[in-house]
Amino acid sequence: MAGMRMAAPLMALREGHSALAVGVLLSLFALTQVFLALPAGRYADRNGFKRPIGFCVLSASAGAGLAVAFPIFPVLCLSALMTGGSMGVAAISLQRHVGRSAQSNTELKRMFSWLSIGPALSNFIGPLSAGLLIDLGGFRVAFFALACLPLMTWLWVRHTVELPPVEVKPGAAKGRAWDLMREPMMRRLMLVNWLLSSCWDVHTFVVPVLGHERGLSASAIGAILGGFALAATAVRVALPLLAAHWHEWVVVTAAMLATAVLFAIYPLMPSALTMGICSALLGISLGSVQPMIMSTLHQITPEARHGEALGFRLMAINGSSVLMPMLFGSAGAALGVSLVFWTVGAGVALGARTAWRLRPPVHKP
Repeated sequence: MAGMRMAAPLMALREGHSALAVGVLLSLFALTQVFLALPAGRYADRNGFKRPIGFCVLSASAGAGLAVAFPIFPVLCLSALMTGGSMGVAAISLQRHVGRSAQSNTELKRMFSWLSIGPALSNFIGPLSAGLLIDLGGFRVAFFALACLPLMTWLWVRHTVELPPVEVKPGAAKGRAWDLMREPMMRRLMLVNWLLSSCWDVHTFVVPVLGHERGLSASAIGAILGGFALAATAVRVALPLLAAHWHEWVVVTAAMLATAVLFAIYPLMPSALTMGICSALLGISLGSVQPMIMSTLHQITPEARHGEALGFRLMAINGSSVLMPMLFGSAGAALGVSLVFWTVGAGVALGARTAWRLRPPVHKP
């Protein structure tokens, strides 16, 4: 999906399509996940791990394969819907399986820390390999190689042992997704997750604009964003070693406070080097959050509804990723990108108190 997200817009631009058309194409990668997330979570709760993964493999390979056969803009849009949706459903199934496999809270944090390295690396390897193949053999060669990647994943997961299904008491009422939000801990977690996800989106969106205003070259802006991605990957490599020593709410609260400070000083940085340092520190801060969010989510939701809760979270994040860039763009045009940074940073600082309240209550004997 990361490779397609780079290759498909690049092909559209080279074919002469407008920036608006490319923006629509990019939004389609997240749009399918908004609508599929909850049904996918429920399906994973009922059918386990391998069946939804199998459907995702077929859909993702077919989506990239269509771009090989018919490399035209409408088909690229369909490919974006199929590969983006497949990635979202596969992520829910995998996260649910890994969460249920853990035997303790420490192991839960450690396993999600290892798991979070995958998306971080894919955001580097996917676009890089696609770009090299485009230069060497053209877009069809790149799309064909990307269509093979999901088939490779099936070779790795086909022998995975399914976990026993969660027993549901006879006569138990079937809950609705919004029932999960009745729990105060779930509401706090979703608010914190949304704030931090917005920080990720605003950094990706605003840094190129800020760099353009400063007259930085494209390579300098790319290096700033690359430093963010590498730092996020590095901290996720370190997290499994530190999981036993850090509580989830402590890490998330510290990350929110650090993010607020970095957002406050980011627009004041005078050069590409100082912006790059801020970007790397921000990558460490935001990169440490997802494993802790996932660990907390599995602890506060019923086991029989883990998939549904994961789907609810993914729906909220991708809905934000579709809408927030438009909001940031409008606000940036009206108020300036520095105020966008400071406004989001202030919101994150205020949300730190909510993150601290994710601490489980202490029950007195």
